[in-house]
Amino acid sequence: MRPDDWHLTEDVDDFLARAGDFLRSRPGPHVMQLTWAERVRTRGAEAFGTEAPVFGVLERAGEVQATFYRLPPRALCPTPLTPEQADTLAAHLAAAGRSLPSVSADHGTATAFAEAWQRHTGATPKIRDTRLRLYRLGTLTPPEPMPAGRGRVLGEQDLEQVMFWCGEFAKAVGEDVSIDADSWASTRYADKRYTLWETPDGTPVSIAGMNPLIGGQIQVDIVYTPAHLRGHGYAGAATAEVSRAALAAGARDVVLFADLSNPTSNALYQRLGYRTLTDWAVYDFA
Repeated sequence: MRPDDWHLTEDVDDFLARAGDFLRSRPGPHVMQLTWAERVRTRGAEAFGTEAPVFGVLERAGEVQATFYRLPPRALCPTPLTPEQADTLAAHLAAAGRSLPSVSADHGTATAFAEAWQRHTGATPKIRDTRLRLYRLGTLTPPEPMPAGRGRVLGEQDLEQVMFWCGEFAKAVGEDVSIDADSWASTRYADKRYTLWETPDGTPVSIAGMNPLIGGQIQVDIVYTPAHLRGHGYAGAATAEVSRAALAAGARDVVLFADLSNPTSNALYQRLGYRTLTDWAVYDFA
């Protein structure tokens, strides 16, 4: 396998024409590539920064074996790679004089690429403390009993409320993003469908979002309950409702990420029927 087996392009349509079938063949492990390629395709690369995106496809004998995407200045995000594939990608990018701030992928791939990048560039990798786990839904098992109240799908008339909740979520996870009427369309939150859990008196207490259906799969993203309202089952109810909505929308697979430092949310998702698909890691390069 040679570094020049990697084909790089800034054209998302070219990328999807080459790699779309490969990505859809394993939508769970390829969730990030499917999601962000579709966002760039539908909203335009200019929606995500001034630098052009870069997409890569590893092909041998006409067969796609791996891909990656990068939206500068963000991380490199490859599909699962063998150590050999990670080495050829690092060699290709290093030879092209490309710089990288970080790599984000399943734990094995991120580690293999970080080690290869250090060999080819001398950059020192440091793993982030935040550890994520990717789950896939098996059989949905709603909470029993459900908390008092109801789920409600939010529409365009609820945009102000959606922006408020997404802003609260972004602050809670330390995401550096401005969410208001002017910036909304350029955020990753704008293409989601949201379900709100309300108490019987109509008070909103928890929100869950889901991405569009891509490759037969929907990613649940985000789930948020204000700290002072936790412990009442609201997040479980909202997650069950949005998972049900995802299945009703035609999803064969439903996936979500969870922060492994939060045992409460991980236990909740497992009770709802979510099963571990893979662990995720991010390495920063000095």
